[in-house]
Amino acid sequence: QVQLVESGGGSVQAGGSLRLSCASSGYTSSSYSMAWFRQAPGKEREGVAAIDGDGSTNYADSVKGRFTISKDNAKNTLYLQMNSLKPEDTAMYYCASDPRWLLVLLPGYYDYWGQGTQVTVSS
Repeated sequence: QVQLVESGGGSVQAGGSLRLSCASSGYTSSSYSMAWFRQAPGKEREGVAAIDGDGSTNYADSVKGRFTISKDNAKNTLYLQMNSLKPEDTAMYYCASDPRWLLVLLPGYYDYWGQGTQVTVSS
């Protein structure tokens, strides 16, 4: 079975950077699309970035140019490099995967989820 574990979250000042990681097991990442989502208290879960089995990517407009999604298929690990962080980026960040090679940023498309890692950006 697929298991996903996020790490790398923390607290940072506005303008700072963080790199999130998602370690996966139970499947080969090259055969799955993977994505990052985030959810702030009282708000709906929103898509951040997605990457398919070939490495094609899709980003939410709010993070385009600041965040970079990537993966290491040999390590079955997904990454999210977050630069120029803003207070509005504060949220719980979740890793997700699905066997279909899709680049949609909608949570309903993804079957497998991690437990999340908290990112807090202070002004």
